[in-house]
Amino acid sequence: MEVCVIGTGYVGLVTGTCLAYLGHSVVCVDIDEGKIEMLREGCSPIYEPGLEGLIASGLQRRNLRFSTDLTGAVGESEIVFIAVGTPPLASGGPDLSAVETVAREIGRALEGSRRRVIVNKSTVPIGSGNWVEMLIKKGLNENPAFVREASESPQADGRAVAPWSPRPADGGPDNLFLVASNPEFLREGSAVRDSLYPDRIVIGAANQFATERLRALYEPIIEQTFTAPSAAPRPAGLTAVPVVTTDLASAEMIKYAANAFLATKISFANEIANICERVGADIKEVVRGFGLDDRIGPRFLNAGVGWGGSCFGKDVAALIDIAQEYSYEPSLLRSTVEVNRRQRQVAVQKLQETLKIIKGRTIGLLGLAFKPDTDDLRDAPALEIAQQLITMGARVRVFDPVAMPACRKQHPQLKVEYAEDPIALARECDALVVVTEWEQFRQVDLQRLGEVMNNRLMIDGRNMLDGEAVEAAGFKYRGIGR
Repeated sequence: MEVCVIGTGYVGLVTGTCLAYLGHSVVCVDIDEGKIEMLREGCSPIYEPGLEGLIASGLQRRNLRFSTDLTGAVGESEIVFIAVGTPPLASGGPDLSAVETVAREIGRALEGSRRRVIVNKSTVPIGSGNWVEMLIKKGLNENPAFVREASESPQADGRAVAPWSPRPADGGPDNLFLVASNPEFLREGSAVRDSLYPDRIVIGAANQFATERLRALYEPIIEQTFTAPSAAPRPAGLTAVPVVTTDLASAEMIKYAANAFLATKISFANEIANICERVGADIKEVVRGFGLDDRIGPRFLNAGVGWGGSCFGKDVAALIDIAQEYSYEPSLLRSTVEVNRRQRQVAVQKLQETLKIIKGRTIGLLGLAFKPDTDDLRDAPALEIAQQLITMGARVRVFDPVAMPACRKQHPQLKVEYAEDPIALARECDALVVVTEWEQFRQVDLQRLGEVMNNRLMIDGRNMLDGEAVEAAGFKYRGIGR
């Protein structure tokens, strides 16, 4: 199938690249000429395991292209994904200005050679399917292929004739385009795997044609008939992927509900961890015990310094905003956010409890990205922890295997020192704080680490280290909820 993906951010680039790997003809569109040139050369602007290899494969097979020409890309495609950013506003709601611009441009680019399915892939508020349809129709009113001269006299019922009044042969806008919702559930660091082996595919549409076209697009994934790439082997036993077909509003809500529940689950684990510390229990054992209940499950119950990234905070805030719009007070969601906000302070509190005085101390942070296998720093706990320590008078050093170039570029005002490896980071430090669960940190030589430090204190902000092994190397070990 011929596919256009508008937006080469995280979601758009991974989606387009994986669809090309499945054999579809894909053109990815962006207004950033520098990014498009970079992609044409086979270089990914984001760090994601396995992605750059798939981009190179698509370019070599010539079924993956990158362009700044939205009109041309829409004209040659039968399915058009809107995958532009929807960053949060100060109110908590999402900024939909990019979606609005793209939707109107799609309307201006449509022509009558085929019926197109316009797919909301961006995370958008409930009701955005109808809104995008309205915007595309506005774009049609500015489209030379469909504009009709408005009558200077009103219709018989007194209403003015719309600028675009389709002739009977046009059959109305439904014969030109249909809007569908197909939310993404990609996790940074495993986005290629999540695209090819998703837990489910959600399709929201009001028309059977749109549903059928999207099912056909995803058939290789649904039936798992494609050859798995070496960078993302197929999970054992996976033979088919479930498909949820529903209405537009429900599909949009599924995305928000999923992320809100996962964020709540993490905040719940952190709330229990804080109680565990006070009563002498071990959160690792507690989670292992209640996570075996199949109604709960063990995933997303890791206590630590809280969740971050571009999805959870933004989506929970947007869901709160939606609830308020409909005069409902979402108390549980507000508590989820508040618990996570407080959890960012736990690592600093543990440093204070052990070192007493923070001013003049040297603290090393192991990790910057909000999670491993990505260089994404959006809402990363490490940035907040670093700034708080700097404000308290500490000297802060940082090391991350991937995210340091991004941090230098995006946060030049952050007064931290960058180290070339964990040993260099630890030199003359009074304490180390594990902030990101990079596997490299689990394998670090603890003896060498301790030998170059002023004081052997390890704050394990992700409970990823073996506490007994850390203490055997001469460290004082402090986990979360332990």
